[in-house]
Amino acid sequence: MEFAELLAVRRTVRLFKQQPVSDGDLLKLIDAARQASCASNRQRLRYMVVRTPGLVEAVLAKTAWAGLVKPLRTPQWGKTAPAAFIVLTAPEDENSNIEADAGAAVQSIEFAAADMGLGCCWLGAIDRSAIREILDCGRIVYLVAVGYPDET
Repeated sequence: MEFAELLAVRRTVRLFKQQPVSDGDLLKLIDAARQASCASNRQRLRYMVVRTPGLVEAVLAKTAWAGLVKPLRTPQWGKTAPAAFIVLTAPEDENSNIEADAGAAVQSIEFAAADMGLGCCWLGAIDRSAIREILDCGRIVYLVAVGYPDET
């Protein structure tokens, strides 16, 4: 797909088909994120894939989904939930430009997903402390919900 076309077709997806995304495709998304520009080439972001159904359900319960979007399209577990989440983490003491680095990484994930026929949603309205406990991980910058789109 030409880049101009990719720019036009990429969109935020909030409702997903209930089918898994392959490990290979999830790795391609992380690789796209890894290749994004970052401040001083410091490579401070780390990525975690959440794909075990119980963990996906637990993380989903700690997210908010565009309350201002009408009609409301909040995914429901077992019906329209994403297949996985990609969690972007950073060192606890890292504040300098980390959101910019994460934004570039998420945008790369979004374009790669669209090119692969996947859908995703960039999530910042999340209960970071609860998700940290669920996943036993460090500082969470953003989540990206991933799956096959069930909306147009």
